[in-house]
Amino acid sequence: MRFLLYNMRYATGSGLAFHWPLPGIGYIKDTATNLQRIVDFVVEMRPDIAGLIEVDTGSFRSRSINQADAIAEALGHASSYQTKYGAKSFSNRLPIMRKQGNAFITGSHVSNERIHYFDAGIKRLILELELDNLSVFLVHLSLKYRHRHYQLRHLHALVRETHKPLIVAGDFNTLWGDYEIELFMAATGLRSANKLAKPSYPSHAPRKQLDFILHSNDIRVTDFHIPKVPYSDHLPLVCDFDIDAGAARRPVRAAAN
Repeated sequence: MRFLLYNMRYATGSGLAFHWPLPGIGYIKDTATNLQRIVDFVVEMRPDIAGLIEVDTGSFRSRSINQADAIAEALGHASSYQTKYGAKSFSNRLPIMRKQGNAFITGSHVSNERIHYFDAGIKRLILELELDNLSVFLVHLSLKYRHRHYQLRHLHALVRETHKPLIVAGDFNTLWGDYEIELFMAATGLRSANKLAKPSYPSHAPRKQLDFILHSNDIRVTDFHIPKVPYSDHLPLVCDFDIDAGAARRPVRAAAN
């Protein structure tokens, strides 16, 4: 199977054009042209499952197009998405922001979909996708270290309740270094598909590893690469894997610190 993780920055682009003629103006510019580039790229990758961070589900900048649906339609797959703010968040009342979310796209049979929310941070969404032989969590953690700490504890509790082969993926915003994620990995028994710790941010000159695909020990990674595409400020992660149905999940014994 192939899993694609991509923080696509709402298809608003990257580089100098994003800040022309004013800093940050790219967040309200029309995204149609860059979205088509992203659609073409994802179709070329042919993922069985895609986890998309920062998708526009239909604001004026996307011409009311749901970007997750557009990518899913091009692949011939189904999409599921949700706004990334809590149900009672003030952000859900604001133009553009109320259309900002994360999404799964898959062509596999879906057994169940669940939506969870962190108790801390502005970006609180946890998407859970359950397939016949696999569970996948998709997250976008807080920019604040203290909030990330609480969010990882919450995520750890969800992982403990999952008994199928497991992938936990997303933009973890580990701005203080990889040790943040290492503590979580040690507590959960998960491993990183990115064994060489290659950076994915910023896309024009990657220096930081913010995006992660973590997996349980009954998943065998057969290939991992980071395509050099300039359509977002993050680079995408592509992971090919097999599921070892006979392997036992590593038990989770400790709470995340």
